[in-house]
Amino acid sequence: MTDRERRVTEAVGRVMDPELRRPLSELDMVRGVSASGEDVTVAISLTIAGCPAADRIERDVREAAESVVGAGHATIDVGVMSPAQRQALTEKLRGPQKRNPFGEGTLTRVITVTSGKGGVGKSTVTANLAVALARRGLKVGLIDADVHGFSIPQLVGLMEDGEAPSPTQVGDMILPPIAHDVKTISIGMFLRQSDGSNPGAVMWRGPMLHRTLQQFLTDVFFGDLDVLLVDMPPGTGDIAISAGHLMPGAEVLVVTTPQAAASDVAIRSGLVARQVGQRVIGVVENMAAMTLPDGTSMELFGSGGGAEVARALGDDVEVLASVPLSPALREDGDAGTPVVVSHPEDPSAVAIEQLADRVVESGRGSLAGRKLPVSTR
Repeated sequence: MTDRERRVTEAVGRVMDPELRRPLSELDMVRGVSASGEDVTVAISLTIAGCPAADRIERDVREAAESVVGAGHATIDVGVMSPAQRQALTEKLRGPQKRNPFGEGTLTRVITVTSGKGGVGKSTVTANLAVALARRGLKVGLIDADVHGFSIPQLVGLMEDGEAPSPTQVGDMILPPIAHDVKTISIGMFLRQSDGSNPGAVMWRGPMLHRTLQQFLTDVFFGDLDVLLVDMPPGTGDIAISAGHLMPGAEVLVVTTPQAAASDVAIRSGLVARQVGQRVIGVVENMAAMTLPDGTSMELFGSGGGAEVARALGDDVEVLASVPLSPALREDGDAGTPVVVSHPEDPSAVAIEQLADRVVESGRGSLAGRKLPVSTR
């Protein structure tokens, strides 16, 4: 290999795959570099035919090569990995066997966000919290486990023309779409009606719900995460029990409104989480009092619900945030632009940012006493 070819190979190898978030050299996607006079030809292999990131990868590879040889002197030969190469890649990334990387002994902090009933804004809080944590430099994954009422793709801004994107699949490994640096997966990304559009209702019972959550944990390649947030369905049904079995070390964030009818039910979701071995780390009171333009306060849903849930769940449980009613929070959710990004000055965004700080703070030292998967032999 000539010095020119070596420098191009190094430059191209540093290009990041936008879905796997790893350099092409690490993914064995650079097949070779050959020079002829002032020109070079770079051969790369995409993971699959029709890779949605193909144009971006080719553009980035061209820019990297031309940074060495000059504009107009690089030709990019784009191919596709063979089945054997794809299999080798999946084994390199996640190991030779499927496993749940978020089960017992995981080094990723897993937080399930739950509520007793629907309509309290749990998914909105979860989506914005995920984005706020990612903006702090953490590697964040987000699972939409609310199979019957999935809404996370809309809330994080993944919808295109009213449809959730189909994840890229490399063999039997699923790559989660990314929005605002949050790797996100939802059942809404897989189901299609006969005309190809997104589905309406999902009519599944317990075993299918358990299997879906299990596949999200084992088949989806999130890579190394600092935090995995799981948007749970409301109530205390099958998914809550499955979450306890599949993510036994998970922490729980309970979302409620100030209204007594919501807080009474939210307490039950926290109690069930404890019964399956999970730890409640705090309560979020959503739709709290809103300050009106004249300076007065409007408590549309009453007051005290969050404090009541925290009190019922024990002395070690606090209200981590009180998120006020906010037109911007609702409008940004409908538009697919998290309020912490679009309107960071809004009181609801400020409250969620404070929640993110509290969550980060509560996680310090979370590895203490935990058995690490390290052998001294």
